[in-house]
Amino acid sequence: MDSSQASTLGTGGSGGNGIVSTQINDMANATPNDDPKQNLTQVINSIQKTLGLLHQLYLTVSSFNTASQLPLLQRLNSLVTELDNMAKLSEKCNIQVPMEVLNLIDDGKNPDEFTRDVLNSCIAKNQVTKGKTDAFKSLRKHLLEELEQTFPDEVESYREIRASSAAEYKRLAQSQSILPNGDVKVKTEL
Repeated sequence: MDSSQASTLGTGGSGGNGIVSTQINDMANATPNDDPKQNLTQVINSIQKTLGLLHQLYLTVSSFNTASQLPLLQRLNSLVTELDNMAKLSEKCNIQVPMEVLNLIDDGKNPDEFTRDVLNSCIAKNQVTKGKTDAFKSLRKHLLEELEQTFPDEVESYREIRASSAAEYKRLAQSQSILPNGDVKVKTEL
């Protein structure tokens, strides 16, 4: 244990965790209106601190002797305090992790496989949807060709009406910042 750890362990705060525990507990008592990113950052920092405490605990246990009993107890108390703090901080985070990801982690697999599978599924569904869209476009084109042979005057007036309404919609979309697909343009803030 170096001098900075000894001074931290020897000062006030619950569980012998000293100043660091007090600072983290201050973060845990923050208002519930905090930014979700800040809450997530606090949880991540707590996880990293817990990992550090577990590493210190491992080092203490691996070289255990009767003289290292007090540092072992202090580190155990620090770990318990930090785990409690992590639990309090995590209550403010609303993160939903799919069960498939947790199952993959439990099976010792990389959770990126889930992301890859989801993306591949989206690509496949997109291709199916594109195929359906292309089929409808082809059907529309075929119907217009057949209608044009049977009712040429009506098809011509339909095309004129369609062209004028499309031009009017395009002018309206440009004046209101609407994209051709119907979405509204959002100005990016600098």
